[in-house]
Amino acid sequence: MTDETGGRGGGAEPGGDGALPAGDAQGEPHGGGLGTRLNWLRAAVLGANDGIVSTAGLVVGVAGATADRAALLTAGLAGLLAGSMSMAAGEYVSVSTQRDSEKAALTAEKRELRERPEAELDELAQLLTARGLSPGVAREAAVQLTERDALRAHARVELGIDPDELTNPWHAAGASFLAFTVGALLPLLAIVLPPSGARLYVTALSVLAALAVTGWWSARLGAARPGPAVLRNAGGGALAMAVTYGAGSLLGATGI
Repeated sequence: MTDETGGRGGGAEPGGDGALPAGDAQGEPHGGGLGTRLNWLRAAVLGANDGIVSTAGLVVGVAGATADRAALLTAGLAGLLAGSMSMAAGEYVSVSTQRDSEKAALTAEKRELRERPEAELDELAQLLTARGLSPGVAREAAVQLTERDALRAHARVELGIDPDELTNPWHAAGASFLAFTVGALLPLLAIVLPPSGARLYVTALSVLAALAVTGWWSARLGAARPGPAVLRNAGGGALAMAVTYGAGSLLGATGI
């Protein structure tokens, strides 16, 4: 996190005893930005995954009831728009709440720094000591960080917030809308473009392949083994399509 990078500064040389790997050392000054970018990328992958699964389930379910291309296109577009708008609205509300909380925490911290600076300096030194610095070094570091920018130091070390990188609800909403839309387009096109007899096969294969890719990528972002993630992702998508197709076929057979 960014609070720790400020504490280390440029002390360790890459490749030395006890030093960080070269890649980490080079990326340290931008640790917070990297973490934010990874979070956005992970959210984009998950948003695309939601678009694939929900739209595939919808159009396959409708395909179980009717082979009419217009009905499939209408249902798919409706699901795409409803899902993308829902994702965008939910992300906007969630991130707005987070941003409000971050701003409130920064305001409270600014007031505490103004009203009791010595107590805040002691608190910062204690936090740095808890992170592994010796009391003397922690005190000196706290003094230097406070003289440089007290609010930023407390925001990063105490609150885990980078004042320069507060979450943006509009960016989050736009990213979620786009990710869901991109994911939803695949099953929508796969169900309406092929001939009637090949629609379900093309859609199922395309969706499972896409879910395997998103499962692999999400595992890589989380530094986990890709195999189980791919199986879970593809298995969940296959189950969703099987259930909705069964329901659609049942409704189509009963004439509802």
